[in-house]
Amino acid sequence: LRIPRRGYTPSRLPHWRQDALPRPDIIHGEKASENSLLYMASVQTPRGHTCGGFLITEDFVVTQNKVLCPVRQNVTRKHIIPIFQQLLVKTIQFATSETNENANCYVAGWGKTKTGGHVVNELRVVKVSIIDQQVCQDRWDKIRLPANVICAGGYGTKAGFCQGDSGGPLVCNGMAVGVVSFNKGRNCTYPNVPNVYTDISKHASWINSMIKTF
Repeated sequence: LRIPRRGYTPSRLPHWRQDALPRPDIIHGEKASENSLLYMASVQTPRGHTCGGFLITEDFVVTQNKVLCPVRQNVTRKHIIPIFQQLLVKTIQFATSETNENANCYVAGWGKTKTGGHVVNELRVVKVSIIDQQVCQDRWDKIRLPANVICAGGYGTKAGFCQGDSGGPLVCNGMAVGVVSFNKGRNCTYPNVPNVYTDISKHASWINSMIKTF
């Protein structure tokens, strides 16, 4: 998602191909400390929070394409520029190479904190670990996972994301390595199936080329 400036109309980044699976929120996490995770973005409509995102430059927010479509026409300069004028914000670097298995990572968002719950007004964060790709595929059984994904959380632990966290980053060693994508059957109580993220490293060259375009 490109943050519009004066003289521009809202635009979106091209689609990152994924299976059409349920949207995911932070489960068994804690409130993020003040002035932390300053790269986090809440993509909103007039009704409030719709999905998460994160700043990679002053002009670009990465989010999940399938949750962006309903709100892209409502993103305007007057809604965004005051954020930079009044608040302390930062960008985060994104990965250009694959992340090691068992890396200690975390995911954050304003999503639901339980199945059937409501999105929250405070940013919450939880630690998760990268899961082996074959283990992840085995746990998803008959659903064939795309090649451009990372699995973390939701398996061997009750920690992970839920509905409303879509588009937020999976952060490992201070870098955004994944984008929250989907979980199993919208079940945030966790059926012991890994959470799935888009692997940013698979799209790093394309992201950089899009940034340079503007």
